[in-house]
Amino acid sequence: MSLDRMTAAFADFCRRLWAWLRRHPWKIATALVLLPVVYVLAWIPFTPGISDIRKARTEQPTVVLSADGQELAVFKRANREWVKLADISPHVLAALIATEDRRFFDHHGLDVRRTLGAALHTARGNLQGGSTITQQLARNLFPEEIGRAPTITRKIKEAITAFKIESVYSKNEILETYLNTVPFLYNAYGIEMAARTYFDKSAGELDELQSATLIGMLKGTSHYNPVLNPERSLQRRNTVLAQMAREGKLAQAKLDTLKTRPLNLEFERQVEDIGVAPHLTQQLRRWLIEWADRRGYNIYADGLVLRTTIDSRLQTMATEAVTRQADRLQKSADAAWRRGGWKAHKELAQTFVRESAEYRAAVGTGLADGDAVKKVLADAQVMDKLWEEKTRLQAGFMALDPTSGHVKAWVGSRDFNDDKFDHVQQARRQPGSTFKPFVYGAAFEQGISPAETLIDQEVEIRIDERTVWKPGDVGEPTGLPTSLRDGLTYSKNTITSQLMQRVGPQRVAKLAWDMGVRQSKLDQVPSLALGTSPVTLKEMVTAFGSIANGGSYMEPVVVSRIEDRNHRVIEEFGSKPPERALSLQAAETLLDVMRGVIDKGTGAGIRSRFGIQGDVAGKTGTTQSNTDGWFILMHPRLVGGAWVGFNDNRVTMTGDAWGQGAHNALHVVGDFFQQSLKAKVVDAKAKFSAPRDQGVLDPLMGKMNDWWQGMFGSSGSQMQQPLPEPAVVAEPPAVTVPSLPAESAVMAQPGSPPPLPPSFQHVPEIQRLPETARGPVTLRGDRQGQVVVVPREQVDVAPRAAGERPVLRPERPERPETGEAGAGPAMPVTPMIQMQPLPEMPSRPSPTE
Repeated sequence: MSLDRMTAAFADFCRRLWAWLRRHPWKIATALVLLPVVYVLAWIPFTPGISDIRKARTEQPTVVLSADGQELAVFKRANREWVKLADISPHVLAALIATEDRRFFDHHGLDVRRTLGAALHTARGNLQGGSTITQQLARNLFPEEIGRAPTITRKIKEAITAFKIESVYSKNEILETYLNTVPFLYNAYGIEMAARTYFDKSAGELDELQSATLIGMLKGTSHYNPVLNPERSLQRRNTVLAQMAREGKLAQAKLDTLKTRPLNLEFERQVEDIGVAPHLTQQLRRWLIEWADRRGYNIYADGLVLRTTIDSRLQTMATEAVTRQADRLQKSADAAWRRGGWKAHKELAQTFVRESAEYRAAVGTGLADGDAVKKVLADAQVMDKLWEEKTRLQAGFMALDPTSGHVKAWVGSRDFNDDKFDHVQQARRQPGSTFKPFVYGAAFEQGISPAETLIDQEVEIRIDERTVWKPGDVGEPTGLPTSLRDGLTYSKNTITSQLMQRVGPQRVAKLAWDMGVRQSKLDQVPSLALGTSPVTLKEMVTAFGSIANGGSYMEPVVVSRIEDRNHRVIEEFGSKPPERALSLQAAETLLDVMRGVIDKGTGAGIRSRFGIQGDVAGKTGTTQSNTDGWFILMHPRLVGGAWVGFNDNRVTMTGDAWGQGAHNALHVVGDFFQQSLKAKVVDAKAKFSAPRDQGVLDPLMGKMNDWWQGMFGSSGSQMQQPLPEPAVVAEPPAVTVPSLPAESAVMAQPGSPPPLPPSFQHVPEIQRLPETARGPVTLRGDRQGQVVVVPREQVDVAPRAAGERPVLRPERPERPETGEAGAGPAMPVTPMIQMQPLPEMPSRPSPTE
């Protein structure tokens, strides 16, 4: 069709339409009238329903209760406290109605006169609001459904909702609901919180001036903020007072007097009550939102009751213990890190600066790296805040009932307001020697006796063809036969690493998973024995609970049940059946050995410092350079553990006087158990079923072991071959434990050795020599327990009889060999080793880690 024909057709249609409209004018008028009515009616289904409006006024927040019925937290939509209309000052009501809605008691949600007047003024360029109190309430109750945009559609939805509200509520109920839901800045919702925030009194005590000030804010809370804009707020207050006088609620003489008075604010922010277990309740809030969404509940309106396993008494004691001991330890941290400030640690301070928001902002303006660093360093306020944040010591604590898995106490940090990061469930840190019980538990499960001895000597474990790991202790090896019982009691790295070689990392990793370390990745490498794979405090306390429970794992339980507002049970969460992780015999043996840690080993401070004399067992832990301190104590009815350290692991707890787990985390746990036993919340007379003091046969077994080795030529110090590994069991994806590279794969490419396993990559003492270095390397321990990398000729050690230590003769010079171009370095010559008898050393190792 051509353009001319289309134009002609359209013109003909217009002529016919115009002719029809001229013949039927009444239809046009009807359409013009009905069109807006239809538009308004079309929005009714998209506004809140009657049931939603009824629920809005009767909404109740979720209450979290402890096992003993105490309130732990309230999940509120906003920081408000509901007060009845009769408990609100009459001056507030007079000011509200005189200013916001003079004909409130005469209309049914929409003031037509005021609406038309506001529209007329707005059309003339003088923007005015015509919303009634009921319309404002509709916006406050349903901000998402109605919106805030200044459009005709919003006003229509607002008016429809207001009519619905008027049909459901009385006028007094509307006033009460409005005054309890309106926002007043500074996280204050409702007239009660506003009265406390701005005048430090309740809503029922407000006088005319104070009432007028608060009601005056409703026109624009930020614009008439009495804290930031006092002059503007004063003018608005006087306007409200004049409106009250106009409506006969205030005498003219009194108005003249009140207008001259100042605001007289007593401003104080109202901090929302976070309860005694804030880190835990924040975790519960996130979990409950997901639970409620799946089941059609609203945690802020449906009045749910969440009952937990927390004991409010133990929770309070745990919080007090963490606060008290961390404050004491902070003094040592201040002496180490804050004396002299950041200027005493310039290199580390510059590293922190380069990670700060202020540095990024400076670089964003075009400054070079050095100039940006200087600019931040020159800002004393920024540097003091940064250094204080980095050197603030943190701690976490958790306790549970090992027989049921019920969590009894949960403290995520020293102060929730300062650090909301949860060091119980979110933080993953290396556990150090607290991981050793898994090694010994795996050994006892294989039938190895705690009386069996190994020589306390230097140990060398090959990582690949160029690297050897040599774990050491704080002191020099004694060279004496040491029982496995003493190896764990005194936390001997040399004994534990030898035992790990015999048991195998795979068995240890599987046992740790079975006992409760189920969310963190465990690298199946020899260093796992010394706790190099980061884990959470919750996992470790749960795993120790399995030991205390006779080797049976109980999944931790925090929520026992959820009830509705009428306390009818919606869902219950009981303890799951126990899972056998360790045989009863092996578990009892392990627990009895760990009694020795408390009786005479690294955890002896539990008895000497805190006077705890019950049947308890436990383990301390300290990581490289005193970065992390751990301690977990087992009681027949309660297992509690603590971690202490800095959020940034480049800041360490320097000095053994306070940096070891026995001198920091142990104090937190000891303080907690001391309080709970004294208050008789925990039974001091409870005993484990495990037979006690099996170690009386250790000396006899040790002598028999030495006699056997002497007679048959075997050496207690000679490393036995690891037992065959168990079949691979499919575990949950969260527990991915990569194996060590196969030896064949390592030897296949001598020119480009594989990277170190992940655990070794995070251990400070594990290092590589440059690719140009010749020959293997050994990671040796010095007298302070630190590990350094030194080249050596060969790591193979010739067998020797028990009771003898190796002495290296001067090594022969390396014999040059020829080879083709591109061949690797010549193989070194094996050094000669001469044996010497050990001197008599009757003393036992000192109880240090």
